[in-house]
Amino acid sequence: MVSRVDLHLHSTASDGVLTPAQVVRKAGYLKLKYMALTDHDSIDGIAEALAEAENFPGLTVIPGVEMSTDVAAGDVHILGYFIDWQNPELKRRLTIMRASREDRGQAIVERLGELGMPLDWERVKEIAGEAVIGRPHIAQAMVEKGYISYIGEAFDKYISRGGPGYVERIKLAPAEAVALIRSVGGVPVMAHPLTLPGYEKLIEELIPAGLAGIEVFYSSFKDWEVERLKMLADRLGLVATGGTDYHGLDPATETMIGGQPVPLAAVEGLISRRQAG
Repeated sequence: MVSRVDLHLHSTASDGVLTPAQVVRKAGYLKLKYMALTDHDSIDGIAEALAEAENFPGLTVIPGVEMSTDVAAGDVHILGYFIDWQNPELKRRLTIMRASREDRGQAIVERLGELGMPLDWERVKEIAGEAVIGRPHIAQAMVEKGYISYIGEAFDKYISRGGPGYVERIKLAPAEAVALIRSVGGVPVMAHPLTLPGYEKLIEELIPAGLAGIEVFYSSFKDWEVERLKMLADRLGLVATGGTDYHGLDPATETMIGGQPVPLAAVEGLISRRQAG
């Protein structure tokens, strides 16, 4: 059964495979009621997504973003929903972050070359197309060269945090991302919190900064983990959201659009928080 809600979707505006219009089209054909386009540090696909949504009257596209932030324990991703995606300051800050992504991509390619896996930077750019260059594009180039068998292997062995090919980049602190999202009328939510050690403490620290929700319904979370996160959200007065985190990189293993059950209450909670300011 397809969920009617998917609040975590990526497109070619960051590191997804489908264009924003194609993502919306898939969601529309699956008869979703709500979807959010949440590209990494990018709002470049929102205009196209909203335009395509006009062809699907039953579907509401929520303008969103997934901002990359950093703490000592690892990466923290903050989702922003109902953002004013045309805000000049938001565009400026995201432009800086995207430039950092490209610089990091070149550094990763250089590092992989030092590890005996040379890649053509021009080919990586061709794979990325108009999107901001991300690690999945580098991974695809590694597959083409025969260094790895599948995209996930690049992350497992080389380019995830702590791997021999990993390179850091400029990131905001989580509280800065929360504040930025709120400043443009958005509702901030912590993405996939279980990927970070000590997530409960960080969530509690971000509530005074304006954190409004946590991602509870997520494809890699076990049922008991979902229940634990639901109880945490209830205890802290946060909205329990969710989505597939769809990129389209590996159909054999990835949860497809609408494949993660997310209750309609997630959207209702976000709308309520937005109206409350």
